[in-house]
Amino acid sequence: MTALAGKATALLELHQPGNPVILPTVWDAWSASLAVSAGFTALTVGSHPVSDSIGKPDNEGLTFTELTTRIKQITDAVDVPISVDIEAGYGEDPKTLIDGLLDAGAVGLNIEDTVHSEGGRLREAQEHADFVGALRAASDATDVHMVINARTDLFLKQVGDESDRVDRAIARLTLCADAGADVLYPVGFHDDATYKRLVDELPLPINAIGHPVNHTKAALAALGVGRVSFGPLFQMVLAERAAEVLAPWK
Repeated sequence: MTALAGKATALLELHQPGNPVILPTVWDAWSASLAVSAGFTALTVGSHPVSDSIGKPDNEGLTFTELTTRIKQITDAVDVPISVDIEAGYGEDPKTLIDGLLDAGAVGLNIEDTVHSEGGRLREAQEHADFVGALRAASDATDVHMVINARTDLFLKQVGDESDRVDRAIARLTLCADAGADVLYPVGFHDDATYKRLVDELPLPINAIGHPVNHTKAALAALGVGRVSFGPLFQMVLAERAAEVLAPWK
């Protein structure tokens, strides 16, 4: 087993419903080293904070090459499994995405269903599942089981009628699970009843977004999620603290 294959296996095994892996969302070598020094054994890289860190807008405002350049800097700095938010894929084909991530030293990815390069449209449910399946096939052609976190933006974008949004999210993410995803990400802040339905009715561990100050690991674990990441919130909290430190010096 190669080192990357071992990291991918280790990352997948950390996803335990009710005992979630906490993946601090980082954006550069410094923030990654900070999180590892704090004791975290795996990390995720968020598109929003990475974009901010190089002065580019989120929603595929950077290129895949710019992203993988930053990922390589991170994997050179820390020796832990890294998962990467690749948004909707930057217009690249699945093989290019998988090969680029592996070359940069990553072993996991988030793939969302908002296609930013096409006006922010939402992929159809089967279309998104087919893209997940193509990513899985590209991964299977290597010796690394890339950990695929399939995300839907139904809640984030408030798509369609609220009365059946959970049903549609479950149906959409179940298709992704059938296509080869390892984790399912109904991104958004949900009430406990919604989390219960998502956890009970989806066939794979789910990723919850957590606020690093306002939420707790215990509370999210009690909801049964298998993975917690922070999106851009960790970077935002650090920015708030930095502003507090710098304010007296103005």
